[in-house]
Amino acid sequence: MCSISGFYNVHGRYLETPGHFRDILSAMNAKQKHRGPDDDGILLTDTCGLSHTRLSIRDIKAGLQPMSRTVQGRTFTIVFNGEIYNTDELKRELILRGYSFSTTSDTEVLLFSYIYYGPDFVKHINGIFSFAIYDHAEEAIFLYRDPFGVKPLYYTFLSDRTLVFASERKALFCYPGTFPRLDKKGLCEIFAIGPSKTPGCGVFKGIDELKPGHYIRYDRFGYSTICYFRIQSIPHTDDYQTTVEKTSDLLNTAVKRQIVSDVPICTFLSGGIDSSIVSAICAEELKNQGQILDTYSFDFTDNSRYFKSNAFQPEQDRPYVDQMVSFLGTKHHYLTCNMEELADLLYDSVLSRDQPTMADVDSSLLYFCKLVSENNKVVLTGECADEIFGGYPWFYREDLLASDTFPWMTDLTPRKQLLDPEFADALQMDDYVKNLYHQIISEIPVLPEESDIEKSRRRIGYMNIRMFMQTLLDRMDRTSMYHGLEARVPFADIHLLQYVFNVPWKYKYRNQTEKSLLRHAAVNLVPNEILFRKKSPYPKTYNPLYETILADRLRKVIHDPASPVNRFLDKKAVLQFLESPKDYGKPWYGQLMAGPQMMAYLLQINFWLKEYQISIEL
Repeated sequence: MCSISGFYNVHGRYLETPGHFRDILSAMNAKQKHRGPDDDGILLTDTCGLSHTRLSIRDIKAGLQPMSRTVQGRTFTIVFNGEIYNTDELKRELILRGYSFSTTSDTEVLLFSYIYYGPDFVKHINGIFSFAIYDHAEEAIFLYRDPFGVKPLYYTFLSDRTLVFASERKALFCYPGTFPRLDKKGLCEIFAIGPSKTPGCGVFKGIDELKPGHYIRYDRFGYSTICYFRIQSIPHTDDYQTTVEKTSDLLNTAVKRQIVSDVPICTFLSGGIDSSIVSAICAEELKNQGQILDTYSFDFTDNSRYFKSNAFQPEQDRPYVDQMVSFLGTKHHYLTCNMEELADLLYDSVLSRDQPTMADVDSSLLYFCKLVSENNKVVLTGECADEIFGGYPWFYREDLLASDTFPWMTDLTPRKQLLDPEFADALQMDDYVKNLYHQIISEIPVLPEESDIEKSRRRIGYMNIRMFMQTLLDRMDRTSMYHGLEARVPFADIHLLQYVFNVPWKYKYRNQTEKSLLRHAAVNLVPNEILFRKKSPYPKTYNPLYETILADRLRKVIHDPASPVNRFLDKKAVLQFLESPKDYGKPWYGQLMAGPQMMAYLLQINFWLKEYQISIEL
């Protein structure tokens, strides 16, 4: 796990002033050092610069980057961020083809795979990744990103046709001529659909994100983007029992593949079904190796005192965590965040993602990842199970199925009512959301034999993977890598996801139980009390002190004429909002972002605009 960055221009002549361009590469590395605190490296040619920071997980001594190999007189160099889970299979095939290896790293396997198979080799890769490969002889560069966007990769083209790329956007601004700017589209991304973003959009003007399942080729002949993976709509022919068995096999295989590491692993254990299943498989595997699994759970100061049950969060997790720890025999760590830390870290959360985030949903995970990273480098999580197995209410509630918009944000009123009316009118937020919604649902083909409701669920499933899951994956990567912690997501395994995506809803929601397919696939892995408990999302605080802290800070922002967010807000409406009781049970985004999170989000926007010195172009 690492960061990558660099630049390319076939007419670059970078070696004429190598000190200048090496300084740029070093500055890009410094901006992303949190992702790879163990090592760093750079490579500069006349047309290309590559830089890399490393979190050592596989082949700690020999897997240094940038990594170059020469085959038949041609040299190739790679910088790689991620983890390849079918490394052994790929390596065996390459050895049969005559390749010999000097490391045990997956980086070398990737590079030789490209050299032997060509650019489309990525179709055979199972893992989470973003990487760049430079072909020295052809003076061509290739940028790749994994099928579901677990690992980030941003890029921009400058007026002289220079390509600049990096794992995080902050590193792009180290290259001269690249600035943080927002136009109408970027403002809509923040105020209309944030904290998610349009697939492929970098929010800042002129900056794009390489879409999941795509790669870029850029050489002297021009630039092209190639889609190498797209989710397929395929008729499902397996009966229920076969489906359960295949799902169980795919899930077990995915988790066991992702345990591979040269450093100890741990898991997040919330007491919910998803993390409990992952932890159970990991604990059994490590037990067979004579090891005990480390597990971690999260909560907030005095949350048991102030907890308020609602439709999205019906009960607390702690009793179920205790039960799972006892059942698995793990070495467990209970982590708690207080209200001041939660509020303070809203700003680090922005720095981790280079834009406003899911408020305290992010800042709390950022805090917990910091604590976990003090003892571990690799963690497996239960992220993405709800998007794949239909765990959210919008998969089965008829009103949300028929909403004709993104079901995790059906009403833009809470956003618009705090904005300056003229600014809100200029953004045309409803049109922006509507156009994006129809663009995304048009991407997935439905099957002719499906009923209208089945077609709707297929579209919602696809939207969840493309938009909502992407936001959560982005959150998981940035909050963990901000502290040099590698987070793996077995439920986003390409084979598991592609199979379950096409399983009919009647198998996923048997007996009116969400995620029933997953529950039946995990029988005997965890106790029935865990296996069949009502879904409970990531925890959030109900402590009124947190709301008080946020309100006090937002009032100071509103009354400060120098606060950049004020140009977008209706000051009177915001102050009235601060005086009214906050709704904790009616989210304006997802399942957790309600009244207090709106205050936190506005604080984040103000900090972001000021810290990044963003210019506005309306």
